[in-house]
Amino acid sequence: MYQDIFPNEVESWLQKGAQIIDVREPDEFHQGHLPGARNIPLGVLTQHAPSLQAPVVVVCQSGGRSQMASEHLAQVLEGPVLNLMGGTLGWKRQGYRVEAP
Repeated sequence: MYQDIFPNEVESWLQKGAQIIDVREPDEFHQGHLPGARNIPLGVLTQHAPSLQAPVVVVCQSGGRSQMASEHLAQVLEGPVLNLMGGTLGWKRQGYRVEAP
């Protein structure tokens, strides 16, 4: 089972050791992502899932792909899997910054 969280909850999860997984395609990721996020596109997430450790915060553009990814990761990881509601768009709408290489 995964849990939906809002942008204002991300920092507390990072303090608990969560890693941010961005499941968008690389071109989307490079246009701007949450600080510290790791890019693992949804299409290859299954291959990378064994290397991940919970807790993880999963994010995409608006929340659809991250929900699918969270459902999958909740089945294979032990520990919290957190879906960021609203995705990167919601994150920016709330006034939080993004990084771009």
